[in-house]
Amino acid sequence: MPHLLFLKHQALLQKAVTAIESRGYWSPYSESPRGYGETAIEDGRKAFEAYRGAQFYLNQPGVIEHGGAEVSPYGLSLNIGYPRCNPDALIAAGKAATAGWIKAGADTRAAVCAEILEQLNNGSFEMAHAVMHTTGQPLMMAFQAAGPHAQDRGLEAVAYAWREMKHVPETAIWEKPQGKNPPLKMEKTFTIVPRGVALVIACSTFPTWNGYPGIFASLVTGNPVIVKAHPTVILPLAICVAVARNVLKEAGFDPNLISLLIDDPAMPVAKDVAMRPEVRVIDYTGGPDFGNWLEENCRHANVYTEKAGVNCIVVDSTDDYKAMLKNLAFTLSLYSGQMCTTPQTIFVSREGVKTAEGVVSAEQFGHDLANAVSNFLEDPKRAVEVLGALQSPATLARLNAAGELGEVLRASSLVPHPQWPEARVHSPLILKVDVSDERAYMEERFGPITLVVETATTAQSLATAERVIREQGAITFGVYSSNHVIVEHAEEAALRVGVALSINLTDGVFVNQSAGFSDFHATGANPAANACLTDSAFVAGRFFVVQSRRHID
Repeated sequence: MPHLLFLKHQALLQKAVTAIESRGYWSPYSESPRGYGETAIEDGRKAFEAYRGAQFYLNQPGVIEHGGAEVSPYGLSLNIGYPRCNPDALIAAGKAATAGWIKAGADTRAAVCAEILEQLNNGSFEMAHAVMHTTGQPLMMAFQAAGPHAQDRGLEAVAYAWREMKHVPETAIWEKPQGKNPPLKMEKTFTIVPRGVALVIACSTFPTWNGYPGIFASLVTGNPVIVKAHPTVILPLAICVAVARNVLKEAGFDPNLISLLIDDPAMPVAKDVAMRPEVRVIDYTGGPDFGNWLEENCRHANVYTEKAGVNCIVVDSTDDYKAMLKNLAFTLSLYSGQMCTTPQTIFVSREGVKTAEGVVSAEQFGHDLANAVSNFLEDPKRAVEVLGALQSPATLARLNAAGELGEVLRASSLVPHPQWPEARVHSPLILKVDVSDERAYMEERFGPITLVVETATTAQSLATAERVIREQGAITFGVYSSNHVIVEHAEEAALRVGVALSINLTDGVFVNQSAGFSDFHATGANPAANACLTDSAFVAGRFFVVQSRRHID
């Protein structure tokens, strides 16, 4: 008898599988605020306000004390206490919860995950306010990125895993002819068995968008999940874990299949927990140092990492110069460059940019780009709703120090926020450097920092971008050219280094945006990430198939 939740979500799961196979536009979750009711924004704000100055209740095992010291990048005091649990207790409870979860089967597990996502979707504006005041994302971006777009990524992971598990039949009759003798007959049973405890180590800028794929890929394949939140961004994942635990309990399963683990910068726990032999799956988003450490040291686990990279754009020529500048201005301003997909290095040849109106010199292009960003951010009210706030004081320090790297084409400045006077809102810094100054552009400089790198030719621009991506990694790569030969060379370079390429974006799509069910986020083929979010490889290593067989007449 199918679980009631599978009867409820079967059609959704089938549509999701169709979507990942067709790769066209599809989403079951509305990205319009109007889809959540007239009072949704205010209701979400009230739900968020209720967390402030209170203890966050999760009813997890092994509670030692309560902790958490989140400070909003907008200057708002949060003062939320979360249960600090003994990792031993969370691991033991997760392992104890798996027996019934395994027996439930792929259909039921997928349906329960779909129900968790539905309930998260219902609370999208609660999540939006939580993400805004922990990551610094502007509210509408937080709503879309941490709400429906993150839910798309979660459901996408469920769909991939459900499809892979359904490729394994539950039973089979094996019959081998024996000539004149009766055939050999056996009945075989195949069971999906989880790899073990899964650890999700979340980042500080996109905790749900980057976290949901690993959370749901592991949960749907039967693994108990421990969600280790970044110490400065706990609330969004605490909400996610609370919703998931409640759905699991109401569906008849042990809520300890998912739990929240917190720490603080002075006493980090991620490394110790990652080295536990019971932890067999690790998902990580963050800086390269710890990501590389996980890959090199956690050989007992399947490790999926998304790390830093140097995203590049090559500008050669364009049929619409103003539209190109407008697209780049938005791209560089969105969330103050605090996205793993934001381009940092823009290569332009000293031969100039060929346009319909004539050739624009490399020097003029740099000034035009700086002016385009300034014009785009001219209205302070619009500026703060695009820029958001800098999540970390370390990002502000990096921004302040970056001015020494090259000639300043556009200085960064503090942008006053009309509602939050203490907000860390700073406009983009744009610098010009020469291609010979590799020290400046051959490493990631996270935040609103852009380097316009002058080269001798477009061929050198392409070759240098390819080398940067091969050595440092990248998640996105862009090219602007009206010359089909240049575009072909860019496509060939992208294939060689394994990076997603965007060509001549001048309309309402930007290189740093990635669409669920359609875009493959990262490839796993260069140093920026060792996995793709999401594909079959991302889910298939999270489970085993165990068989039993017996003779039958």
